[in-house]
Amino acid sequence: METIKHPGAWKGSELETSSDWEAICGELSENEIQKRLEEGPGVVLLRGFPLDQLDKDHARESFREWCSGLGTLLSQNESGDTLFDVSDAGFGKDDPRTRGPNTNRKLSFHTDRCDVIGFLCWKQAQSGGENELISSMHLYNEIAQRRPDLLKVLMDSFVYKRHTVDLGNKQTFCEQPIFSFQEGHFACSFLRVLINRAHSDPELPDLSSKQIEAMDFLEAVAEEPKMAYHFRQEPGDVLLLNNWVTLHRRAAFVDHADPEEKRCLFRAWLSMPNSRPLDPRFIANFGAVKAGEARGGFKVG
Repeated sequence: METIKHPGAWKGSELETSSDWEAICGELSENEIQKRLEEGPGVVLLRGFPLDQLDKDHARESFREWCSGLGTLLSQNESGDTLFDVSDAGFGKDDPRTRGPNTNRKLSFHTDRCDVIGFLCWKQAQSGGENELISSMHLYNEIAQRRPDLLKVLMDSFVYKRHTVDLGNKQTFCEQPIFSFQEGHFACSFLRVLINRAHSDPELPDLSSKQIEAMDFLEAVAEEPKMAYHFRQEPGDVLLLNNWVTLHRRAAFVDHADPEEKRCLFRAWLSMPNSRPLDPRFIANFGAVKAGEARGGFKVG
């Protein structure tokens, strides 16, 4: 397996000392942001999104408008909402509305169903809630070097069960790879919770022992020191991630007692005009695979 050499193949310790991915809001043009996400490190952090004099609803709409200048906003639920409030909604564990981002628990490393995910921090938690980012290109390189046998498994298809809120989708499952290449372009897509749900469903194919070992190894390597970059978004920080070259998660958090001060990030899913081509196996989940095509998000019910 060849080593990927690309600005997006970084260690967390390298991103920490790099200045290529941080800027002040307004310093970078839309084209420059798009270029850094697709051809550069795959992450952009912008400080100082103008929140002064804005209430929560107006801040959300301001972010929606700003994101629409970068790419096509995608639906994040069956109702067609293009912005999602990442905040602890207090739903019970067995409530079908419960999703990782509307709890206060620690999440696992994953990608979302879009080219680029964007977060604007409105309020931060009393404690916790730190961001963790990993280059999936670097993760690929590490696995290729140590366990090429497992890398081959990760490039095979895995069964994903339909998301609980993907009610507009008539397909009960799809199959797609974790690592793949198309026309020389790398892509990583990984949401283990839906893979595990498929494995637990008696009507869907079981994972092989090798597939489980491969995912366990991927997550073990991701947990190693200096692999991820840890930081904490503060109010006014905008974080943009290319899902095809990064994995992300957040730490568990403790909220403020005052409901008005509860942790809240506005999340956008974007299909990008300068996106890469994808393996044809992604078409069932993303709707399109050609470079620059509108793709991703949930179908509206």
